[in-house]
Amino acid sequence: MLEPPLFAVPAVERGLTEQLHRKIDHKTKPLGALGQLERLALHIGLVQNTLSPALRCPHLLVFAGDHGITAEGVSAYPQDVTWQMVLNFLNGGAAINVFAQQHAIRLRVIDAGVNHDLPAHPKLIQAKIASGTKNFLTQAAMTQDECYRGLQLGAAHIDRLRTGGCNIVGFGEMGIGNTSAAAAIMSRVCGLPLEVCVGRGAGLGDSQLRHKIEVLRRALRHHAVRQPLEVLRTFGGFEMVQMCGAMLHAAHHRLLILVDGFIATAAFLIAAQLHPAMHDYAIFCHVSDEHGHRRLLKHMGATPLLDLGLRLGEGTGCALAYPLIDASVRFLNDMASFEQAGVAGKKDAV
Repeated sequence: MLEPPLFAVPAVERGLTEQLHRKIDHKTKPLGALGQLERLALHIGLVQNTLSPALRCPHLLVFAGDHGITAEGVSAYPQDVTWQMVLNFLNGGAAINVFAQQHAIRLRVIDAGVNHDLPAHPKLIQAKIASGTKNFLTQAAMTQDECYRGLQLGAAHIDRLRTGGCNIVGFGEMGIGNTSAAAAIMSRVCGLPLEVCVGRGAGLGDSQLRHKIEVLRRALRHHAVRQPLEVLRTFGGFEMVQMCGAMLHAAHHRLLILVDGFIATAAFLIAAQLHPAMHDYAIFCHVSDEHGHRRLLKHMGATPLLDLGLRLGEGTGCALAYPLIDASVRFLNDMASFEQAGVAGKKDAV
């Protein structure tokens, strides 16, 4: 039997806080005039423990996996869409391909548990645990060994990125049925009613949404699990468990973590339950239009960068937010101070 991997997530040191504030405040602008970009610059400087942070070799990992719960009719699309969309990613035809290429973000797709034999491809990482999870209406989605192996595989993905110098990584996903998994995790961990957590996913109608809520209500009654990893093992997907392990290992190595939408945030929720210091490393890129996401972000006290009504997944929110993150670093490093520019600063109060 596998042992659970141990992740040490250190709290970010805050010794440079005052110096970073001083550097930000002395740029040629009114105090606070760059709004959230100033908060981002401070955050990134603290994570990297430097007054001159840098973003190196940005990557976006899209984890793909299938879910046994789709047998209960909780999704508007058939399960085959998972592997078909993975092929679309590999062929460069999806939204995430367009946005990642636009901003020079390196994209890798991970087969964490797709119910299909995918062909070898330079952008595909083969890390299949099984061909989809079990139906969590009647049994746990995965075994304990599968859960622990998923966490280990997630960590290994980060080790590969680090060898290339990467210090910022975004997390996206693809998996028909994974909004059901995320909603169940959210409801159990946050203690919130399902009606607050469950949304229409890829486009359920009213009666289908009611059916989805009832299926998840029965599943939650069937499983009394409370401990974070048991909740993940019981309701999660293989893409979610690998994402969780990758997030934990990224924070261990002080990488910046870009969190995408509802599913990625649910995976982060589990990681943060295990190590609250995870929040020090995370940038929540957007609030999704999926029903539960805004409430989940509020529960965690997270402030998203964007609110564009997205509900696509794939890491698209990370790719769209990246230019703002890059801008925060660039203004901190390259914008002139009042002294450098020969511009008079703010007058002291009389």
